[in-house]
Amino acid sequence: MAIRTASDRDDTPEEAHEINVTPFIDVMLVLLIIFMVAAPLATVSVPVQLPASSAQATPSDQAPVYVTVQADLSLRVGEMPVARDGLSAALQAATHGDAEQRIYMRADQRVPYGELMATLDALRAAGYLKVALVGLEQGAR
Repeated sequence: MAIRTASDRDDTPEEAHEINVTPFIDVMLVLLIIFMVAAPLATVSVPVQLPASSAQATPSDQAPVYVTVQADLSLRVGEMPVARDGLSAALQAATHGDAEQRIYMRADQRVPYGELMATLDALRAAGYLKVALVGLEQGAR
């Protein structure tokens, strides 16, 4: 009968208790390549040939009306300075009483948000509900 001693175990390899991540990385790389190839195929648009139109663009017969809030919180309708309580009358004169006309609103970056909202409320109280906010494009600074 043979007895095993501690010296007999030296030639057997120890068990590794860490996870072998190499196969996992290989699988992830293959999946990444599959998704990179398949992603452009998933965004295929529907091919449509739109008909051409011979209609001319209708030019607007009205000049745009700009309301500007400057950094010192003063108001302008077009190029004319206006007091806050006279905004409704100035808009009536600029739009010839047409409350359906779009008003273009510009404001300085330093104007507090509350002041901008107060000006928008004044426009709404005057009956002008079509308001467009004007800003610069990102690259135009």
